Amino acid sequence: MTDHDPARTREQRKQDVFDHLRQDEDAWVATASSDGVPTLVPLSFLWDDATGTLVMSTRRTNPTAVNVTPGGPVRVTLGPTRDVVLIEGEAEIVEGADLPTAVGDAFATKLRWDPRRRSPWVFLRITPQTVRAWREVNELTDRDLMLAGKWLV
Repeated sequence: MTDHDPARTREQRKQDVFDHLRQDEDAWVATASSDGVPTLVPLSFLWDDATGTLVMSTRRTNPTAVNVTPGGPVRVTLGPTRDVVLIEGEAEIVEGADLPTAVGDAFATKLRWDPRRRSPWVFLRITPQTVRAWREVNELTDRDLMLAGKWLV
C-alpha cells in the first residue's frame, strides 16, 4: 500500500488551482468534432483574472478551433497526473482584433509571442463550468470545486 500526503482542504485545492492557472504556461485541451472524433492537443494559455476565463490561441484551421466554432464544449487539464486540475467549459472563438488589448498584451508577455496579427490564428476564450482538482485517491471525494459555473468554496 502506498502512503499519501493528507488530503488538502477544498480551500487549499482552490488556491492551488489558481496557482496553476496563473503560473502554468501549457495545458492539454480536448475537443470533439460534430461526428465525435476526439482531438487532444497541448496549447499555451493565459488566465484572465478579470473575466475568469482561459485564453489560448491556435490556427483557425486546426481541429481544436474547428471543433468549437463558433462555440462549444472543451476540456482542459493542468498539472501532472499526481496534481490534476480538470476544467470543463465552453469555448468561443475570438479574432485577434476583437481581443481586448490588455488581454492580448498579457498573453504576448507571458508566452513570449503574439498571434494577434498572424492570420489564420484565432483565440479561444474558455469559460469554466466545472473545475475539479485532486492528487491521490484520498482527494477524490471532494474534488469538485466548481459546478455549473459557480465556485463551491
